[in-house]
Amino acid sequence: MNSIDLELLIAVAKRGSFAAVAKERNIDPSSVSRAIGDLEHELGLRLFHRSTRSMTLTEAGEIYLARIEPLIDELQHAREAAAQVSLTPKGLLRITASVTFGQVCIVPLLGEFHKKYPDLQVECVFTDTNMDLVSDRIDLAIRLGPNIDGNLVAAKLMDTQYGVYASPEYLAQHPPLTKPSDLADHKVLLFNLRAYRSRWLFRDRDGHEQSIPVNGDLTLAPAASLLSAAVAGLGPALLPDWLVADPLEKGLLVSLFKEFQATATNFETAAWIVYPSRSYLPHKVRVMVDFLREKLRPIQLY
Repeated sequence: MNSIDLELLIAVAKRGSFAAVAKERNIDPSSVSRAIGDLEHELGLRLFHRSTRSMTLTEAGEIYLARIEPLIDELQHAREAAAQVSLTPKGLLRITASVTFGQVCIVPLLGEFHKKYPDLQVECVFTDTNMDLVSDRIDLAIRLGPNIDGNLVAAKLMDTQYGVYASPEYLAQHPPLTKPSDLADHKVLLFNLRAYRSRWLFRDRDGHEQSIPVNGDLTLAPAASLLSAAVAGLGPALLPDWLVADPLEKGLLVSLFKEFQATATNFETAAWIVYPSRSYLPHKVRVMVDFLREKLRPIQLY
């Protein structure tokens, strides 16, 4: 019995398939099956119920896995802690973020990160669906919102703000937009989330809030398509600060209602660094967290 076989056992229990684990690790499925069979023979226990469609843990397998998984985690942490002595992070780092945040905020930084840490492989999975960090083997996630729910460890990366923007061409051809209530005279661009499609919230510098009904004929997702439509002059859009810095600088968009904060859900929003709940943060994750905190700064719009 060795730690590699035990790690295979944990992986098979999570994936429910020899083939899936073999594919992930680029090894032959028969070697995975043989390792589990040898482990069962050594223990004198049947760890899995096997069928043509799936594999599930036996009662004995569940008990055994519950005891060994924390031990294997500790062994991995010990290896990583020892490796940190060299201060050179290595291995594979899997990151997930929303499609637009990943493309706009993370991809432009990857070249610099790779130069700084050439022995670290980075795999980015950009999706607007929140992935399961444990079962999908994600080391680090960036999520947007007022807070983070679930059994996860989260730390704020940066505060985010929303504002209303339109192109100069749109503003030249449509009724004035000098105050939030003027939106009643416009077809706005809608984001494909329910909370964004019926009303937008505004708060002035004295803390007074108002809810403004909005309507439009064009609903888009992901957020990058909303930005493109606003730049193309198709209407005003509610957009986050991290998305509009470049088009604002180039004069492609104009910020409206600057004396107000705007939102569709909550004025206190942020980008959060999220990773699976555990007592030890791997060195490869720590260097990426520190790098993102250094490079990503909130834009002051209000």
